[in-house]
Amino acid sequence: MATRRVFLSSASAVGAATLFSATPSAAAVPAAATVADAERQARDAMLAVNAGMRSNYAVLKSDLIAYLSPVVVVQNDAKGGKFTLVHNGTQESVNPVSEVFELAKSISHVPLGIFSTVAPYLSDKVPNLPHADRIDPHDLKMVAFKGTGTTGWIAPLQDFAATLTTARRQLDQANLPQELVTSCSELLDAAIEFINASVAGKSLDMKSFEDFSGRVYGNIRTNMKHAADAQIAGVQDVMKKWRAKIGEEGWQDLYTVVLSQWTTSVLNQNSIIIKPCMNPAKVDTHLIDLATVETPKDPIFVALDNLARIVQDNIAAEMVFPVDQEIADALKGKQDLLSDEILDQLGAVAAGARTASATTAGDACPFRKRTAAQV
Repeated sequence: MATRRVFLSSASAVGAATLFSATPSAAAVPAAATVADAERQARDAMLAVNAGMRSNYAVLKSDLIAYLSPVVVVQNDAKGGKFTLVHNGTQESVNPVSEVFELAKSISHVPLGIFSTVAPYLSDKVPNLPHADRIDPHDLKMVAFKGTGTTGWIAPLQDFAATLTTARRQLDQANLPQELVTSCSELLDAAIEFINASVAGKSLDMKSFEDFSGRVYGNIRTNMKHAADAQIAGVQDVMKKWRAKIGEEGWQDLYTVVLSQWTTSVLNQNSIIIKPCMNPAKVDTHLIDLATVETPKDPIFVALDNLARIVQDNIAAEMVFPVDQEIADALKGKQDLLSDEILDQLGAVAAGARTASATTAGDACPFRKRTAAQV
C-alpha cells in the first residue's frame, strides 16, 4: 500500500517541498525549471536532426537543377502557352501557337465577360430554370452580393458594349477564316443586342441572360474548334522541332512540366497535346502537371525546382525504403507518406495500404518478398 511515508521517500526533496508548501521554496523553482529546460533541450536536439536533413535536402535540390536536361516547361497563358526548352545549360522560349487561338477564345469569352459584370446584381434566389437543381443556392447568394436593388451594372455593361461594338466593326479586317468571322460576328451581334435590351429596360436576370448565352452556344463551339486547331498545330510543330534538335536518344528521357492553375490542371489542353509526343514508356512519370496558385514570377525556376525534388525523390525513395516498394512509391509521388497510417488509425485503410500496425517482423514486402532483416 502506498503510504504517505512511502510516497515521500520515493519523491525527491524538491518535489515534496513543492507539493506541501503553499508557496514553492526558492530552491524548488530552479530545480523544476532545470527539468523543463532539459526536456526542451532534448527536444530541440531532436528537431535539429530534421533541420539538418532539410538543409542537406535543399542543397542537393539546388545543385541538381543545373543538371536537369532535357526539360520542356510550359506556362499556360492566353496565347496558348509559352514553351521553354532547357537543354544542356541553355534555354529557348517560344509562343508556338497561332494568334487565331487567342482571337477565337477572346470572342467566345463575351458571355463570361457580361456575366462577370452583372453577377453581383442578380437575385440571390434560384429561379425556376430547367437546370435549377444544378445551382447551389449558397453559391448564388455569395455571388449576387449586391442584389437587385440597384442598377449599378448599367454603366460598366455599356462600357463593355462599346468594346464589343469596336471589335464587331473591325472584324472583317482581321484576316481570319470565314467560318470564324461568321461565328464571331453572330456572337458579338447577339451580345450587343442583349446588352442594349437590358439597359433600355433597366432589367436583367438569370433567365434573360441564359436566353442569350444559349443562343450563342453554337458560335462558342465553332470558336473552340478553331482555337483547338491552332493550338494542336502550334504545339505539335514546336515539339517536333525540338525533338530533332535534341536527338532521338535524348528525347526518350524528356521531362515536361506543365504549369497551370487549379481550374485547368486536370486534362490540361497542352498536356493532352504533348503526351503523344513523348516517350510512351516514360510519359506517365515524365509529364508533370503542376498546379500553381498564381502565375509564378519565375516560372522556369518554379518548374525546375519542383522537378529537381521529383528526380531526387525518385532515387531517394528506392534507397531509403528498399524493403517496401509501396512506401517508396509514396515518397516518389504525390501521396503523403503518413497517409496510409492515418487512414488505418481512422479505420479507413485504402486498398493496398501499408501501415506500421499491419507490418510485423515477419511481414515481407509483397513485391520484393524480403524484410528489413534480409537487406
